[in-house]
Amino acid sequence: MADEVEHLRVTYNDIHNLIRKCTPKIAKEFNPDLMVAIGGGGFFPARVMRTFLREETEHKALQIQAIGLSLYEPVEGTSVNVIGHEVIRTQWLGPNSGKLLLGRRNLIVDEVDDTRKTLHYALSELQKDVEEELLTRPESERAALREATKFGIFVVHNKNKGKLADLPADTPYFAGATVEDVWLDYPWEAMDIEEHDRLAFADRKSKT
Repeated sequence: MADEVEHLRVTYNDIHNLIRKCTPKIAKEFNPDLMVAIGGGGFFPARVMRTFLREETEHKALQIQAIGLSLYEPVEGTSVNVIGHEVIRTQWLGPNSGKLLLGRRNLIVDEVDDTRKTLHYALSELQKDVEEELLTRPESERAALREATKFGIFVVHNKNKGKLADLPADTPYFAGATVEDVWLDYPWEAMDIEEHDRLAFADRKSKT
């Protein structure tokens, strides 16, 4: 019989504290103008980070936009999800997304960097939107606008494993924590949050 997959239960407090510790570095090295949250796991981290970034940078107008991407596919007849073959868009920024991103420092936010396929897709497609928008601008302005448009990435957890896609070496990348290749149980997936937290604390106690 195959070994049971190891689970790591993560609490809301865990996520909050990881973001709090990472935000000063992000503010200093990237200082985003806009956050692009990948739904649904990126929504909560982006909202928490917005609070800390606004305090660190006094950027009170910091916006959060959302995109929806799906890589995991349900296994028919079960409640199990497996990694799919391709990323599917379920929500995007709209027809003027390039205009929204152009000239800004855009931080893509997700909960976990697992295979990296979703992050790679999000980054490359958003960059394409920027390039399409640049074509509508006078040629004399394009180089400066392209230079002013930056993308960075933040994930709460990075899994220490081989990735199925790469990110450009010059893309700022931030992770709250690096973990082994475990199954991460996030609190927003729990039906009973008290039981989720109880099990999370029990897991930690058993490892000390």
